[in-house]
Amino acid sequence: MFNKILIANRGEIACRVAATCRRLGIATVAVYSDADAGAKHVAACDEAVHIGGSAAAESYLRIERIIEAARATGAEAIHPGYGFLSENEDFASACEQAGIVFIGPPVEAIAAMGSKAAAKALMQAADVPLVPGYHGDDQDPALLQREADQIGYPVLLKASAGGGGKGMRVVDRHEDFAAALASCKREAAASFGNDRVLIEKYLTRPRHVEVQVFADRHGHTVYLFDRDCSVQRRHQKVLEEAPAPGLAAEVRRAMGEAAVAAARAVGYVGAGTVEFIMTGSGAFYFMEMNTRLQVEHPVTEMVTGLDLVEWQLRVAAGEPLPLRQDELTCTGHAIEARIYAEHPARGFLPSTGTLKHLRMPQGAAFTLGTAGERAAVRIDSGIREGDTITPFYDPMIAKLIVYGATRDEALARMKRALEACEVVGPHTNVEFLQRLVTSHPFMTGELDTGLIERHADSLFGAHDKPVREALALACAALLTREGGAPQGRSPWDALSHWRLNGAYTQKLAWRDPEGEAAFDVVFSRDGDTQTLHYGGKTEPYRWWRGEGAHEYGATIGDGGSEVRTTGRVFADGDVFHVFCNGAALAFEWQNLLAHAADAEHGEGRLTAPMPGKVIAVLVEPGAIVEKGAPLIVMEAMKMEHTIGAPAAGKVTEVLYGVGDQVADGAQLLVMEAQ
Repeated sequence: MFNKILIANRGEIACRVAATCRRLGIATVAVYSDADAGAKHVAACDEAVHIGGSAAAESYLRIERIIEAARATGAEAIHPGYGFLSENEDFASACEQAGIVFIGPPVEAIAAMGSKAAAKALMQAADVPLVPGYHGDDQDPALLQREADQIGYPVLLKASAGGGGKGMRVVDRHEDFAAALASCKREAAASFGNDRVLIEKYLTRPRHVEVQVFADRHGHTVYLFDRDCSVQRRHQKVLEEAPAPGLAAEVRRAMGEAAVAAARAVGYVGAGTVEFIMTGSGAFYFMEMNTRLQVEHPVTEMVTGLDLVEWQLRVAAGEPLPLRQDELTCTGHAIEARIYAEHPARGFLPSTGTLKHLRMPQGAAFTLGTAGERAAVRIDSGIREGDTITPFYDPMIAKLIVYGATRDEALARMKRALEACEVVGPHTNVEFLQRLVTSHPFMTGELDTGLIERHADSLFGAHDKPVREALALACAALLTREGGAPQGRSPWDALSHWRLNGAYTQKLAWRDPEGEAAFDVVFSRDGDTQTLHYGGKTEPYRWWRGEGAHEYGATIGDGGSEVRTTGRVFADGDVFHVFCNGAALAFEWQNLLAHAADAEHGEGRLTAPMPGKVIAVLVEPGAIVEKGAPLIVMEAMKMEHTIGAPAAGKVTEVLYGVGDQVADGAQLLVMEAQ
């Protein structure tokens, strides 16, 4: 076994690898960029080496700097994590030439599977089922158009060297193909330095099921069962679970054996994932093989009781696989939710900012390496309260993993765990995940890759929220901050609420921070009597401080109509974030210094939806445009975002040009409404 390894990654996967190394007594070396100087993964390792600027191209993608760091610290091996250089054959080759063990597959296997087109040719030779499509070298646009026409629409364009949903487009009509191809190639070139694409028949309502495989250098290859990753947005996974629900035993076995055949076809070594697309009839087709550890590997660890990172280390050190196929077992059910800093209702645009308050559900660490011992709730995260989500990297905050004896038990635990998540700072997808895991199709296992789009009305539509209860708690927190005293205490404890010959009355004006709604609450106190006036109704009101930090309680009403609620309130200036009844709400207190809500939060705005770079300007000053017409294309986090006209009008000024970096909220154009 190794004495010291370098982890060529950041965030939660770097922390995850460091945890296994710590348990095995292996020293670890972190690498970090300017933006990550104070990051959690740096603190999690025994040593740390600075490797460059904040952008990944200036740090985590610099092969020579990482090799230098490994040599300087005496690391015997490098674990690439996932993303960045994890599937880069040049990096694996550089490690080999430097005499450093690459904790991953051989260079030849990475090369074989790095090109989707070449991988499909290999799979065809190995009798692994393939989706009909075009995987050829000729990239002439006219030829690609003819191939798409012959395959039949809808078709899926995919970056040949891609992954993570980048460089993918669904094309429904012949007329849309040329524009989609140009956009796909542009994004592929920006993300992977290679604009080659392949075309596949787009299957309607398919499932995305993958199989975890492992191989050693002694000729042994096994599969560690399957995972369902069908629930996706923009071709990126949102929820994953193991085992995949509803598969017949013979289908599971056939898929596992096909995955082993795929691994053997390329002489695979280490951890890999063979991804399949599956139809409703149970037929499955090879999509791609990821030659690394997957983001969703924890659900496999939960149902097998195994530490996959430890297996990676042992295989890389030349040891045989710890278990044979007939010794592997799959017990119970596990679900993983990816908690992101993003705006689900705005097309899942990433959100940036400082995590001013972060509280995850109570969870024990997974007992890694000990089969049969599993935590009910597991949190994998590389972020701490006070850290900043920057535009330089993936905006994941944490992976929330739950385990249950059955899928229903795991679902119930996931619901409770999501309700316990508290995040103040950037926008998050927590509320969206709550709706998703309690939606009828997900709860009943009706899974396919179009689930989110098909049920958008219920997932993104208006939902009832405990506004009255949350306002009661916000008032309690505000009154406490302003010197108020709960009911039952002497009025001398709060002189601001005491009057010699009359009641004390105060109007508390609140507004949704997004400017969508206003709430007026009249708080009155006459001796021991308190009332709240909200929504045209006046009710008795009592509140108290809880024992824990930020904890409050309140009762509203009396007799049979009394409502009792408890929750937590975190105040960020005059914005009060309330977490109660499984919901998260925020209210901004309108004090004398309150400013008007920003009118730029509406649909169709002419401002940058996030920090990024302008990659295309589609109009010139003087242009007359219709509502919805594309105006500017931005690139942020390697994804393209088109800014459209909010209404018909005339473009009077374009404020940025191609190549310009713009800040979140920066005005991009000036228009006159027509």
